[in-house]
Amino acid sequence: MTTTQESDQVLQRRANLEELRRLGVAPYPNRFDRQASIDGIVRAHGGKTGEELDAARTTTRTAGRILAIRSFGKANFLVLSDGKARIQVYIREDSLPARDFQIFKLLDFGDWVGVEGQLFRTKTKEFTIRASRLEFLAKCLLPLPEKWHGLTDVEIRYRQRYLDLIVNPEARQVFELRSRVVTAIREFLVGRGFLEVETPMMQSIPGGALARPFVTHHNALDIPLYMRVAPELYLKRLVVGGIERVFEINRNFRNEGMSAQHNPEFTMLEFYWSYADYTDLMSLTEDLLVEVAQTALGTDELRYGDHTIALKKPFPRLLLREVVRAAASKRLGVDVAPDDLRARDRAAALAARLGIEVTPGMGAGAITVEMFERLCEQDLVQPTFVHDFPTEVSPLSKQKPDDPETVERFELYVAGMEIANAFSELNDPAEQRRRFEAQLRARAAGQEEAHALDEDYVRALEYGMPPAAGEGIGVDRLVMLLTNSHSIRDVICDPVSADEAEVAGSR
Repeated sequence: MTTTQESDQVLQRRANLEELRRLGVAPYPNRFDRQASIDGIVRAHGGKTGEELDAARTTTRTAGRILAIRSFGKANFLVLSDGKARIQVYIREDSLPARDFQIFKLLDFGDWVGVEGQLFRTKTKEFTIRASRLEFLAKCLLPLPEKWHGLTDVEIRYRQRYLDLIVNPEARQVFELRSRVVTAIREFLVGRGFLEVETPMMQSIPGGALARPFVTHHNALDIPLYMRVAPELYLKRLVVGGIERVFEINRNFRNEGMSAQHNPEFTMLEFYWSYADYTDLMSLTEDLLVEVAQTALGTDELRYGDHTIALKKPFPRLLLREVVRAAASKRLGVDVAPDDLRARDRAAALAARLGIEVTPGMGAGAITVEMFERLCEQDLVQPTFVHDFPTEVSPLSKQKPDDPETVERFELYVAGMEIANAFSELNDPAEQRRRFEAQLRARAAGQEEAHALDEDYVRALEYGMPPAAGEGIGVDRLVMLLTNSHSIRDVICDPVSADEAEVAGSR
């Protein structure tokens, strides 16, 4: 549609609105007494034959948005939608009050109307309402797109999600499933004795993840505050306080890059379990994912892109360094020794041979994880636990008793995406302080995502935290998996879009 055509449509729609006002029609009434939704009508009566509908003489009163207007002589038809289902409405001048038919003649594609009438089937067997009343509910002043195409329209879908929901029924289905997923997660954890809480979204010290925060300012206190990158340290304070099982489904904010799997604002599930370790969480995570998939989809077999993914217990468990060694050996055609991932110089040399850039502040552990992310992640299609991470990149995790360079930590990968991150929690305050100080040195060496020193959290640990394990699960990525969506922005109602960045930059 050209700009001129769109402008002409807008003028005509506004003219129709003024004509409705001249008829004495309230163009934006306060309410409408709807007896049933379109979806409810279709589910209750859509399977009946024309004979059954004629015998029952069922009348209804419903409302929806107009998605089609068709006229064939004296026979006129509307197609109405409530976002879940559609129904045809049969309009005849001799079946409506005179003003109602005048309203019909002033309708535009996209308007909202209420109808009352009897259910029947047309000669072509179409399930239909024979309208006896028509009420105007709201004018659509801008023409609706008929379909999406091209990259520009993809950005409009994200920035103007309301348009996406109007013209793409699949978008609504994604968000309905997302709601079922969140409900299933909550019911799973509550059913196992976990307490749901809410922790601060603005924090004086950003903590709980290696990430760059968004910074804001508290005017009354005249102090900087940070949008949380994770709720972890606040949830573990509650474990110190004696809440043995605790969780939060929360919004996190990280001032970092955007990709198909990353959005600056995203939803996480985090939970903590006293007296458990990371192996207990592996079993719990398997149960959680299977139950959520069964509840939300009715199956534990998923289609994601070209892959069929089976959420079948138990998931494979692979050692991080062994996965990296195998991938590097295959790429180079020679065996990589275990020590090549333990010493900084040897790890850096191996990375150079693989064409992977490292920075001066990265130790052997950080280099190993960089190689894992570059070489291995995309190949982990079926649900797989990758465990035993380097201590260097895990400042809040408990070390393995026989290997101080390694912590009891796992990440769960499905379809090449990290879905979960979990570990046995570090509860030794002296060791936690040492780790925080190491992070400060890394920050001084140029690592912007290094963890800050949180003195109050160390103080909380000094009061004593029992052995515990904790986990974070990316809700957005889980929904991507369950809906076969390949961009995180497809499963977030209002993601940050490129268009918004352009608008902000022009102010």
